[in-house]
Formats: sequence, structure tokens, C-alpha cells
Amino acid sequence: MKRLRLRIALVAILLAVAWIGLRQYEEAWLSSPLPALQQPVVFQLPDGASLYAVASLLQDAGWLEQPRIWVRHARRSGVTTRIKAGEYLLQPGTTPAGLLRQFVTGAVLLHTLTIPEGWTFRQALAVIQAHPAVTVELAGLAQEELMERLALARRHPEGWFFPDTYHFPRGTTDRKLLLQAESRLASELASAWTTRLPDLPLRTPYQALILASLVEKETGDPEERPLIAGVFVNRLRLGMRLQTDPAVIYGMGDAFDGNLRRRDLQTDTPYNSYTRAGLPPTPIALIGRAALDAAVRPATTDALYFVATGKGDGRHYFSSSLAAHNANVARHLANLRGARSLQVR
Repeated sequence: MKRLRLRIALVAILLAVAWIGLRQYEEAWLSSPLPALQQPVVFQLPDGASLYAVASLLQDAGWLEQPRIWVRHARRSGVTTRIKAGEYLLQPGTTPAGLLRQFVTGAVLLHTLTIPEGWTFRQALAVIQAHPAVTVELAGLAQEELMERLALARRHPEGWFFPDTYHFPRGTTDRKLLLQAESRLASELASAWTTRLPDLPLRTPYQALILASLVEKETGDPEERPLIAGVFVNRLRLGMRLQTDPAVIYGMGDAFDGNLRRRDLQTDTPYNSYTRAGLPPTPIALIGRAALDAAVRPATTDALYFVATGKGDGRHYFSSSLAAHNANVARHLANLRGARSLQVR
């Protein structure tokens, strides 16, 4: 009887030692980098897949050598059913434990899409829908129907979407990205409007948005934005027509061929600021925060005119009288002729 008890104790000790050894081996493996991951790889964790199925997929791909240990670790951690579907970037140096954390936290691969300031809504929509990671829901819709699908009925789409760099997982819809951009614009516009200067000739935030779009399109130099806005504000106060070419071009739509002619300035459209007074009926582009800030806090200036320098630097000459403006136009033309002569040489 005594010998039996000793044998049982010995077996128990051996089992305990074996169990401890196994646990130490498992812990060491779980915290060691996966040797097969020598370069970044993309793994698609299928929607609805069980942890066991995912372990099998990883083993079949050659990235997970001990799937049973990995599953046991997940079971002990209580996260067997908490993995999230999606596209994951697996990096060299990733451990089995780290891989499980990545799946549980849903740290999916994020794709990038940049919408530049000054683009039109049509340009932005085309780029969004052409992105390979975007799921398109709004293809081929008329403008009115598209805005209804965004719960933005009776709005003209121009200017309502914030240009920025957006990060999103594969499968994000064009509708969701547009709603995100609209929410950002609404927030930025509301914030800018609260900082506006007193006595501006702008009655609503939407008018500030329209003015900001003109500023966005008129200069390639960020430092000039407040001054450009100041000229427009001065003209609005005096009842002068804004005479801004980008608005005319926007109103021409597909008829614009790259050259703005005198007859175009004389052909009336709702956006022709040479034939109509006041602001255009809608923004003419997507607006960044700097242009919004310039519209609500324009520079104090007596300038009523501006013309491009003609040097290709995106800057302008500003003046407060028509005579000075005409002299600046002459400088503009002279600079253009000088640039052409250098190109010929």
C-alpha cells in the first residue's frame, strides 16, 4: 500500500513537472517572433470565421506553426469569440500572442485617401469611388438622389465635404467616407463661424463657406488668403461685383476648355461674378480650414483689386485704385512675356 502511494505521488510529480514544462514552452513560443514572417504580409480574416478556422488558415499559409497552442492561449484568455473580421497587416517580429491581440482589438490595415483642398465635389467623388479598398454604393446616381442617400436632401453638394487625408479599412463605402467628410466640414465651419470678425457682410455660415471657396481657388499662396478675403469683403461692402474668374469657370462646367475668353466673362450664368453682384449661389470648391479662417477673419486692407504676378509663383499684386490695378495688369503681362522669352531661349 505504501509503495502504491509512492508510485502515485511520483506520477503526480512527473505530471506536474511535465505540465510546468509544457506551459513554459508554450509561454516561450507565444512570446517569440513568428519565424515565417520575414516581410510584411496582408491577411484577410473572413467575416464569421471561428478562431479554429483562422488558426487553420494561418497554418496553411505557413505563418503559424503551433495552432493548437495558439487556440489554447485564446481559450485561457477568454477571447475565443472576440476576434474581428477584416484585413490585417502582419509585420515581421509579430509574436503569436501579439497576433491574437491584433485580431481581438481589430487593429485592421487602414488604407489612405487624400482629397486636396480646392477640388470640386465631382473630382473628390471620382477619386473616392476609384479607390480599390472602397465599396461603391452611390455609383451613377444623379446629384439630387446622391444627396438624399446621404440624408442631405435639398443641398448642393459643392463645398459640404472637408478635404483631408482619410484612413479607413477595406470595405468602407463611398457613402460612409462622404458622411465622414461632411461631418468634418460641419464641425470646421461651425468652429470658424464662432471666431468671425464683427460687421462682416456675411449673414450665415453658408455665406462664409461660399466666400471661403472663392479664396481657396484664387491663390496658391497660403499667406495671401486673408488678403484675398479682405478684397472680396471690401467689394461686398461697396456693392461691387466680385469679378473672380474661378467662379465664372465653375459656372461654365464642362464647356470650359482651359481658356477663359472675354465672351465667357460676358455670358451670364448664376456663377458669373462679372455679370452678377454678390456671392455665387453655392461654393465652387471644397474648402480647407485655412480658407475658412481667412473668410471669417479677413485681413484689414484698402485693396479692391488683385491680379496674378505672372511669375508663376501663385502670388498677386494688390491695389486700391483702378489706375494702380491697370498698372499691375501691365506688370503681369510683362512678366508673362519675360517668362515666355526665357522658355524660347
